[in-house]
Amino acid sequence: MKNERDSQLIFSRRALLLGALKLGVFGILVGRMAQLQIVERDRFVSLAEENRVSLQLMAPDRGVIFDRFDVPLAVNVQDFRLLLTAEKTPNIPSALVKINGIVPLTEEDRVRIQNDVKRRRRFIPVLIADQLHWDQVTSLAVALPELPGLSIEEGKARAYPLGVGTAHVIGYVGIANEEEIKKDKDPLLVLPRFQMGKSGLEKYHEAALRGVAGKKQEEVNASGRRVRELQEQAAEPGLALKLTLDAELQLFIQNRLSELHSASAVVMDAYSGAIYAYGSHPAFDPNTFSQGIPSVLWKELLEDKAAPLTNKVIAGQYPPGSTFKMVVALAGLEAGIITPSRHVYCPGHFDLGNSRFHCWSKPGHGSMNVVQALQQSCDVFFYQMGLDIGIERIAVMARRLGLGEVTGIDLPGERSGLIPDPRWKMRRYKQGWHPGETVNSAIGQGMVLTTPLQLAVMAARLVNGGIPVTPYLTQQVGSRETAPPIAQHRLQIRPEHLAIVKEGMDAVVNTPRGTAFGARMKEDGYSFGGKTGTAQVRRISRDERARGFRIEDRPWYEQHHALFVGYAPVEQPRFICSVVVEHGGGGSAVAAPVARDILQETLRRRPDMARHRQPM
Repeated sequence: MKNERDSQLIFSRRALLLGALKLGVFGILVGRMAQLQIVERDRFVSLAEENRVSLQLMAPDRGVIFDRFDVPLAVNVQDFRLLLTAEKTPNIPSALVKINGIVPLTEEDRVRIQNDVKRRRRFIPVLIADQLHWDQVTSLAVALPELPGLSIEEGKARAYPLGVGTAHVIGYVGIANEEEIKKDKDPLLVLPRFQMGKSGLEKYHEAALRGVAGKKQEEVNASGRRVRELQEQAAEPGLALKLTLDAELQLFIQNRLSELHSASAVVMDAYSGAIYAYGSHPAFDPNTFSQGIPSVLWKELLEDKAAPLTNKVIAGQYPPGSTFKMVVALAGLEAGIITPSRHVYCPGHFDLGNSRFHCWSKPGHGSMNVVQALQQSCDVFFYQMGLDIGIERIAVMARRLGLGEVTGIDLPGERSGLIPDPRWKMRRYKQGWHPGETVNSAIGQGMVLTTPLQLAVMAARLVNGGIPVTPYLTQQVGSRETAPPIAQHRLQIRPEHLAIVKEGMDAVVNTPRGTAFGARMKEDGYSFGGKTGTAQVRRISRDERARGFRIEDRPWYEQHHALFVGYAPVEQPRFICSVVVEHGGGGSAVAAPVARDILQETLRRRPDMARHRQPM
């Protein structure tokens, strides 16, 4: 009897314990259900909605770019693309063979397509080809019933109507790489075939040109396939750009430079800094880049010694040669070391210690004042003046005129050039400055480096009365004016000293002894002034001179650079032109005629008459 009661007691305890355990588990389940259905209800509703609704981004149209006369320079054109959906295509290799009869596919294309099919879910279309011609589209439309899984989609592609003519200014677009995607963090960049600015104004104004993505919500099933469209928010197109460029003058410059091996030129307003035309040769066709440049062509561009990918106007750095003599002349006039009546005798050479520096004229120029020295580009005059003035004063004046620092133009990739002085050399080389380096610098040789655009800025400040212009290309973004205001102050340079330098520039072109007299404008009503320059790229030793060295006999890359910087018209300077011909020879024989042709065409067209801002 006792054992029976003990057994009942033990069973009751176990039953109570088991019941409590069950009650506890049930309580936990109830609590968890309450948490999921009440406390975290909104979160799971959101997750369920996301599982049901697919959000797709829609690419916006890229902003269009126009010249100052509303001529389109970068547009969006209709683009037909052929897509393939793997789950609907029973035999992909066979389909590609049939497609190849209409749209040629390279082995590189086949590999890319196969890789895209492997990486993506089978119901997501992959690109077979784009930029299809209309006859290809019609042929494909006829063949599509026999090609299950293939479809034609209409989109937009970037195109450049002037092609090579605006390559270095407008730039080009391309598909973003992994680094750009991580840095930008815009989900648009991961869309198939979405392109961003890679160079030129396309890159500089990327944020404005890109636009804002549209959004499309679609209901999908458990497999992710589209069931129906729920709502759509249209994309906002990018903003349009209006430039200061004159498209016809731009083409004229590019065509004129194409007659040379490697050259650059720029035309700028002397008062506002507006760029009317801008050429760098050789160039490339930006349409090829936007369509996806073949690897063979890319390699050719990289290996070309004439550097077609380099924007020479802002990134080409050259010794300025005798164009730098205007800086030295102005520095000497401002310091009171050069006066209109001071003369230096030129016997054809200049001795400094044991070194002899030669003038370009072997018999010499005789007695020279500053205007005559600019007119005939006498090296000996400026050798002497360089030593008398000192490199520090020369460097200060060069920087005031815009050399040795970026101009601030609205383009990426601008380089600063170099205006050396003793402090720079000590920092760079831990060495002191030597008088011979001043002598070389005084004629724009040695370590002095400038860009063609900097030379144009220098010339503008010399002939506009000392207004510190800043060059620019963009005058309007969307409806917003973006042109920088004309400076309300002038450089603290005496007007009579600027007039003396300008007189020398006039004499260079328009007097019989001027180095560019042969390139003067002979048509009535047209005139220009300027300064020639010839910059050595290799030192000519004393032994070579003794043996009758001829630079013309050396390879192209050892030839002198030819330079010219000028203005027109002489009476009322309005337009500035800077020309650099790489390894082209003499500035008077090669660069000056190019500048003359460009300035004469500019005077004929008068691009400043459109949306012109009056100077002070």
